Amino acid sequence: MSEAGCGDRLPRQDGRAPSDLRNSEIRIDPLPQAEGSALIRQGLTEVICTASVEEGVPPFRRGSGLGWLTAEYRMLPRATDRRSSRGGSRPDGRSVEIQRLIGRSLRSAVNFSQLGERTITVDCDVVRADGGTRTAAITAGMVAVALAVEDLRQRRKVGQGVLTTLITAVSVGSVDGALLLDLDYSEDSRAEVDMNVVMDSLGRIVESQSSAERRAIGRKEHTAMLDLAELGIGRLMATQRQALAPLEVGETSST
Repeated sequence: MSEAGCGDRLPRQDGRAPSDLRNSEIRIDPLPQAEGSALIRQGLTEVICTASVEEGVPPFRRGSGLGWLTAEYRMLPRATDRRSSRGGSRPDGRSVEIQRLIGRSLRSAVNFSQLGERTITVDCDVVRADGGTRTAAITAGMVAVALAVEDLRQRRKVGQGVLTTLITAVSVGSVDGALLLDLDYSEDSRAEVDMNVVMDSLGRIVESQSSAERRAIGRKEHTAMLDLAELGIGRLMATQRQALAPLEVGETSST
């Protein structure tokens, strides 16, 4: 793969191979009062996402016939080993950056002309954090959005074609010279390089965020990290489809 390849040199504390995901599951409708909701468990990380639909759009969309999607992201005070402050009405800088990533990612799955002038708000709350919370939020948020769109369709508010694809995300990093998929906190905290990758069901990259935490990387290693992320995303997308299968909800168009 590369000099820092996906080998067996680094035993992971949970016994996974470098190219293994953590045990992952998605439960739908944990909050049935929302138009759509999903709880993802990825190893010890747990994130609950709700998708709420409101009639109307922000001022910049009014009169356009187009809908909108926005996202919010917060950690519960004891999502980590130490209590964090709930903060005020404004999220901290990290949360703002993450919720913008979530919003951008999920908007790429929606045909807003088919949604009409409605707003979907995706709230992502981290119940327990052990690495990969932003990518887990995107993966579960996509399921919540799909359920909300299906709710609209069942109520004959929209037709087919609102969702054009599924969106999934995963982390990958170089730790002690080995490429690892789906980092937990112990790995992420000592990663030399880490990357968050978002892709759609056609295999297209929606977003890729890579950071040289302790060293720079070459193009070959960067490509190897993308390849490893794509492998994990394919598996997580299968988990999304399995969660949505009973309702036959998912992408309705490849355009």
